[in-house]
Amino acid sequence: MLYKTIGLVAHVDAGKTTFSEQLLYHAKVIKERGRVDHKDTFLDDHTIEKERGITVFSGQATFTYNQSTYYVLDTPGHVDFSPEMERSIQVMDYAIIIISGVEGIEGHTETVWQLLRKHQVPTFFFINKTDRVGADVNRVMEEIRLHLSNKVMDLSGLSQEGEMGDSLIESLAERDEQLLEAYLTNGYDQQLWLQTLKNKIKKNELFPCGYGAAIQDEGIQEFFTVLDQLTESAYSDKDVFAGRVYKVRYEDNGNRVTFIKALRGKLSIREQVNYGNEAQRKLEKVTQMRVYNGHAYENVGYVEAGQLFAVTGLSLAQVGDGLGAISDKTTYDMIPTLKSKVIFDNGIHVKEVLQIFNILDAEDPSLHVEWDDYFQDIHIRVMGVIQLEVLAKIVMERFKIDVSFGEPKILYKETIEAPVNGYGHYEPLKHYAEVHLLIEPAERNSGLLFENKCHPNDLSIGQQNLVHQHLLERQHHGLLTGSPITDIKVTLLTGRAHNKHTSGGDFREATYRALRQGLEKVRNIVLEPFYAFKIKVETDHIGRVMSDIQQAHGTFESPEVIGNYSVITGRAPVATWMHYSTELASFTHGKGTIQLRFIGYEYCHNQEETIQLKSYDKDADPKYTSTSIFCSKGKGYKVPWYKAEEHMHCTINLTK
Repeated sequence: MLYKTIGLVAHVDAGKTTFSEQLLYHAKVIKERGRVDHKDTFLDDHTIEKERGITVFSGQATFTYNQSTYYVLDTPGHVDFSPEMERSIQVMDYAIIIISGVEGIEGHTETVWQLLRKHQVPTFFFINKTDRVGADVNRVMEEIRLHLSNKVMDLSGLSQEGEMGDSLIESLAERDEQLLEAYLTNGYDQQLWLQTLKNKIKKNELFPCGYGAAIQDEGIQEFFTVLDQLTESAYSDKDVFAGRVYKVRYEDNGNRVTFIKALRGKLSIREQVNYGNEAQRKLEKVTQMRVYNGHAYENVGYVEAGQLFAVTGLSLAQVGDGLGAISDKTTYDMIPTLKSKVIFDNGIHVKEVLQIFNILDAEDPSLHVEWDDYFQDIHIRVMGVIQLEVLAKIVMERFKIDVSFGEPKILYKETIEAPVNGYGHYEPLKHYAEVHLLIEPAERNSGLLFENKCHPNDLSIGQQNLVHQHLLERQHHGLLTGSPITDIKVTLLTGRAHNKHTSGGDFREATYRALRQGLEKVRNIVLEPFYAFKIKVETDHIGRVMSDIQQAHGTFESPEVIGNYSVITGRAPVATWMHYSTELASFTHGKGTIQLRFIGYEYCHNQEETIQLKSYDKDADPKYTSTSIFCSKGKGYKVPWYKAEEHMHCTINLTK
């Protein structure tokens, strides 16, 4: 039995859910086809999805066809829910990008394409809505070649029996020297041509394209029959089990369900499985195994490589975690750039609300729920205002609590401009720890990196691991705005412990103080999130667009003229550009298009203004201090950061 996971991705309103409905009907998963406007589709079964007519949560269906078991993932198309879509991409064997034959490539289509390329997912295209006025398959094919890949291939010449038309035979031969030689020598061989096509698709050397009208059920069955012929999987169930967590959900009774893709080997119920990072691997027993089809599921006794399944019993597994023989964790590109405060009635205990949002955070790690103990506030990170509206409804439906959110604000970060040494000492009575760090700027958008150059004679391996753990266990505050620090490499140089007095938590205190002391001595910089954009407007409007980009502190390349339109690409701060799509639609009367893609953090365009607005007092941050504590005559005393270095007990090490 072959297992194939097929993902459906698209810009919102391209017809993806309607496509999946037709596909599931032909696969006999459903007896009647639902419609988005009738609010009765199989996979968009959540009340919020029915109300809004968009996919919010990735839905999953399972069926068997031609001796293959298919897992179909219908993912969100709205940009506000793109982190949910990206989490599904990591477990896809193949993807189908649905593109409207009328609108063509839209803003989110290119983002989806880039994510699929990052994860090297073989991809098919389906041009939808060919029954609509204004639909033009040839135009959309040209857009795909121009904006996505020139390796796209029209599969209309491939029959459901695997026979190819002359144009397809010749086109494929032109792309493969060995095939061309075989063609010139022996002519067309159906099996050879099909296998070559399959291999090229698998290697991301070709991207097949079909077309039809999902709402009319035109072209769907034919497209899937061809897809079945051109896809394959080669999972091994002989190796030690390895898997990847791609989703976590909590049931109404509080039961935690972990969704997994089996990548190698087999796993049986009541087996123990380890997960988490290498330093903190956890071992827990699988108590139940399920295979889902929509919301319904079947209990199974074991699974093997290639299957999508869910388990109970893993209490702490996080989305992206490797299981079994895999210990790495998946990183994601769709990172929220906005932060919002959770607002709720004073009669509700804050810890009850925090518990709710911790559950939602496990299900959607991009929320990155933050608890401010000093102000007793809860903050979350979001992609946009639509996500906030949906979250409020989810909290009401699931937990019967009415919440709202403060106006989303830009999530800033901070970094440093030059290398510096940081020193931290923590020695109140009967405690002891000292840490010396080298703190250096790292590449932009690299995060917080760690290197260890401490000799075991100075600190034990266990104590060195504690410093590493404490540096990466949380996001540390910068000095200018209190925003998270990033793009910094921290090297542990040396340190000291006491055989009798060093106890749990001492190295946390010393490490935090060393990091903070280093930041005090160097120039800090505020960073802000940036978009890469691509704008297409009638040439008459390009002057206005270029002026708007400059006013928004953006940069751009020279416009490219295509017929009566001009296309301009560039980058701009999220803060100044996040609402530009509305303005663009207004002055172009809906004819202008804009594609936005988050590309990371760069220097803040208005640093001084941002610092003033944040009003952060680095000396009053309850979570951090740069002051070290020493002990003399049985009593602890404080030493400020600018005097701490000369009090350190270790030999000062100013080099790597």
